[in-house]
Amino acid sequence: MDKQRIIIGSERFALTIDRLCHQLVEEFDDFSNTCIVGIQPRGVALSERIYRHLVDHLSIQHIDYGKLDITFYRDDFRRPGASMHASVTEMDFLVEKKNVILVDDVLYTGRTVQAALTALNHYGRPDKVELLTLVDRRFNRELPIRSTFTGIKVDAVDEAYVKVEWAHTHGEDRVILFSDKKEAQ
Repeated sequence: MDKQRIIIGSERFALTIDRLCHQLVEEFDDFSNTCIVGIQPRGVALSERIYRHLVDHLSIQHIDYGKLDITFYRDDFRRPGASMHASVTEMDFLVEKKNVILVDDVLYTGRTVQAALTALNHYGRPDKVELLTLVDRRFNRELPIRSTFTGIKVDAVDEAYVKVEWAHTHGEDRVILFSDKKEAQ
């Protein structure tokens, strides 16, 4: 395999965001009892894009939207050599008896989602939590977690790395598959 391969370019990226938003509208209609929560840090870029698309292009009037930091809920937080930086949690609502759409860019082992579910408990007990990811790396799942709404499924071996790049930070929206994690840095 080449050192890197673009698996979603900017045109398909935009179509994928649009498709995911339409799936959410089909499922949750006017979002009256539904909120969107982006997992800090990488899920926030996707959750903001989803939120803006729902409001600006699909005219959804009111959506509770938050950003959830999971740093201190991770199972590797206290491990030697772990270099983690906490982000700010921005949630001015409770999730009690709501449908929660938890958003992250890439689903890999499932450990990030596990930490997010634990952190989410501080905001109440939701009726339902569903996961939206741009990329589902189907191999190497360590926990029984699956994405309800998925942009693309990628079969990649353990040494490979999937990176989502955003126009506002990298100049172009795209998803890249690297044959080695070191190449992605």
